Amino acid sequence: MSLKDDLTAAQRSLDALEQSVGRLEAQVGGSLEIRRVRSDTDHLRESLQLLRDGTSGAPGGRSAYGLGARTARPPVPAPEMVTIPDAPYDTALWTDAEDEGLGARDRRAP
Repeated sequence: MSLKDDLTAAQRSLDALEQSVGRLEAQVGGSLEIRRVRSDTDHLRESLQLLRDGTSGAPGGRSAYGLGARTARPPVPAPEMVTIPDAPYDTALWTDAEDEGLGARDRRAP
């Protein structure tokens, strides 16, 4: 299947999902769980539209990254490694700090 066919099939499946969620909502009511499913369905619709928009301008049915429709996502850069020294903290940095929840040292806690 081409990318356009895959997107159309996904759209049809999403339409069927929305109809099913609507029927469930009519039977069960507007509980929190149904609202979550409805919200997830809306997010899927938005994501599918973003995917459709991102691939519509690319030539030859290829994605905006220049990859085929069934290839992996572009690599995500690894997070930068932060070195934490083993030396103890300088206590002078904390001399005027307040203890959380206790207030200042020279005042009484309520």
